[in-house]
Amino acid sequence: MASETPVVASPAAASPRRRPRRVGERLSPRRYAATAVATFVVLIAVWWAATAFGLVDPLFLPGPDAVVAKLIAQAQNGQLWSDIAVSVYRIFVGFLLATVMALPLGVLMGANAHAEAALEPLIDFVRYMPVVAFVPLTILWVGTDDAQKFLIIWIGTFFQQVLLIADAVRQVPVSFVQLGETLGMGRAGILMRIVFPSALPRIWDAMRICLGWAWTWLVVAELVAATSGMGYRIMTAQRFFATDTIIGYVLVLGLLGLVFDQVMRAAGRRMFRHQRAAS
Repeated sequence: MASETPVVASPAAASPRRRPRRVGERLSPRRYAATAVATFVVLIAVWWAATAFGLVDPLFLPGPDAVVAKLIAQAQNGQLWSDIAVSVYRIFVGFLLATVMALPLGVLMGANAHAEAALEPLIDFVRYMPVVAFVPLTILWVGTDDAQKFLIIWIGTFFQQVLLIADAVRQVPVSFVQLGETLGMGRAGILMRIVFPSALPRIWDAMRICLGWAWTWLVVAELVAATSGMGYRIMTAQRFFATDTIIGYVLVLGLLGLVFDQVMRAAGRRMFRHQRAAS
């Protein structure tokens, strides 16, 4: 009687196992979006459950339905849109002023050792000063109109931007500079045609990060000295214990910041897609 030979399944016939994700591997855009949306859905569900079952006093944490209803009412009477427009205008002007001034200075510091030695310690010294401490000084210097808001945003973002831009310039490979020297290019040509374009993707990311800080400092300025804007409306609501308005406006601020951040991120991917693909 012939002995039976055990049948061994080939590796190909076995059920395929999912390859473990490598460290640093990115998700596909669809999976990334689905995961991000799921996170928000879970947080909102926890918020709703905590308020619906009476675990938190509505005075301190109103439910999502109450907050949404209040935002709809604010939008219908035009107050929400007016506050958003004022705050976005202040952000745009203040951040643009800081960027226009920080860009050439940061590039100079990143490319020139003497400029770095002369300016970086001073900028480091100032950037560790709390921006909140400058609020009463800015009111004394320029009053309480929009110029004070611009100045607060400038103080909160200019010094950070300079250092981040300088660091982006320093990260340009030395081989790029050596290539320009081999081609007989001068220092100015190497800086403007090689170094600055190579550092631009990192500079853009630095600007995107600083834009998030700009929103924080704008709200600080509007909370203290303002007659309009998102921060002013939050402070006014605090006096009347209108927590639905406070939470609603805080959520709108977060949404605006997220939208601006994602727009800059998408623009950066589009503008620098060839450089990022080559890196």
